[in-house]
Formats: sequence, structure tokens, C-alpha cells
Amino acid sequence: MIRFGTLCAVLLLSLQTAFAAPPPERLADPALEARAVSLQKELRCLVCQGQSLDESGAPLAADLRRLIRQHIAAGESDEQVKRYLVARYGDFILMKPPLERDTLFLWFGPALVLLFGAGVATIVIYRASKRPEARPR
Repeated sequence: MIRFGTLCAVLLLSLQTAFAAPPPERLADPALEARAVSLQKELRCLVCQGQSLDESGAPLAADLRRLIRQHIAAGESDEQVKRYLVARYGDFILMKPPLERDTLFLWFGPALVLLFGAGVATIVIYRASKRPEARPR
């Protein structure tokens, strides 16, 4: 009986931290908030890498969302905020990085890997078809 009570107390205390998470910050002006959300969708989470800042639940993404709202509240344009984040984290933070020499692999890397795999598969299939078949004795 005492163990059950202890278990319930530990469980309730551990759940308390889940409910203690602060609500996401919002800008008072709906137009500024819409700008912040739109900008968050254009920027990549550096931890998750496949998600935008708007989708990510990573702590770094939450920090970057707060930073974006601070810059927008300070009167900066979307381009100024993007330039600040690119200067700090590089072009990889952009969901659509610019086509430059440094980002060519981001744009064409997946296609090159796919073509390389198709080439290897073609060579393997061609060599297998030219091999004489084993004949039972």
C-alpha cells in the first residue's frame, strides 16, 4: 500500500514538469505575429534539419523563434532578420538556400546520389546478364 502511494507521488511529480512548460510567445500585433510565423516557415531548424522552425519542437528552434519575434518587434524587416540569421548560422538555415557555389550540393546532391545509384545498379545488372549461367552436371 505504501509503495503504491509512493509510486503515485513520484508519477505526479514527474508529470508536473510537463505541465510547467511556458506557453509560446506571441506578438501582440496580429500582423507582426503573422510575419513571424511566415518567416519561421522559411527557416530550417538546425537540430532537426528536415523541419522548419515553425514545425520543430527543439529547444534551439524555440530560442530562434523568440529571437525572430524580438527582431520583428524591434522594427526590422524580414530580409534583415534573414540576413542576421544567415550571417550567424550560414545559408543552411534557409529552407530554400540561394543557388551559389557553396550551396550547389544542397541543390543537386540528391539528384547526383540518385544518378550514381542508378549507374551502379545498371552496371551490376549488365555484368550479371553477361555472366555464363552455372550448368548442373
